[in-house]
Amino acid sequence: MATTPLNETVALVTGASSGIGAATAQELARRGARVILAARRADELQAQADAITTAGGVASILTVDMADPASVARLAEQAPQVYGRVDALVNNAGVGSGPPFARSTPDAIEHIVGVNLLGVMLLTHALLPAMLARKRGAIICVASVAGQIAVDPLYSATKFGVRGFALALRRQLRGSGVSVSVISPGYIRTPLNRNMRQRLPGPEIVANAIARLIVHPRREVVVPGYYRAATGIEGLAPWLVDRGIPVRP
Repeated sequence: MATTPLNETVALVTGASSGIGAATAQELARRGARVILAARRADELQAQADAITTAGGVASILTVDMADPASVARLAEQAPQVYGRVDALVNNAGVGSGPPFARSTPDAIEHIVGVNLLGVMLLTHALLPAMLARKRGAIICVASVAGQIAVDPLYSATKFGVRGFALALRRQLRGSGVSVSVISPGYIRTPLNRNMRQRLPGPEIVANAIARLIVHPRREVVVPGYYRAATGIEGLAPWLVDRGIPVRP
């Protein structure tokens, strides 16, 4: 793997067993980063790490349940021990929507909020002090276009939350040497969207954008870019979006 601006960077990627997380871990390793892949499924994590090392990269795995604060705390303790530090944190782990909100169970509500939002906050909170002490670091939060266009009460609530958390943290950390960026994907070809019939862009488009954000931080990136038109319509004429969102009583 060729030396790149990410050479010597240590990156922790959550939700790295498949989809955007796996593609991101592969891309960061290809660009020279040492990558720690984290998710619940150790066997799938190991398969991704093996693919990276076979290609000449450096990768290790740690298991985590992002819905369990104790598990998140263990990940935050273990990750810096793997390669000595964590330079870049990619908060990617997430779960999608389920039944309509009225038919969701309290446990399901707690789970999606735990994985998509609380886990992101807790992991960032645990790893941030060391980044601040070194005056160097990058935090990338994977939100969603659904964090700008409300389409599902639970999923959108968590992604609005991730986006708000990251944007506010970015402002709070200005001048600290630690960058915070938000990436908001639209529909991407991942296991989460396996039942969609239309042709979707692959997770590599998001992985490439994340890699660029670590080197050249920006406030927020929407991928693919054509979703920016939809987010603009939501801001200017939300009633038009209302007509396109299916009713799910």
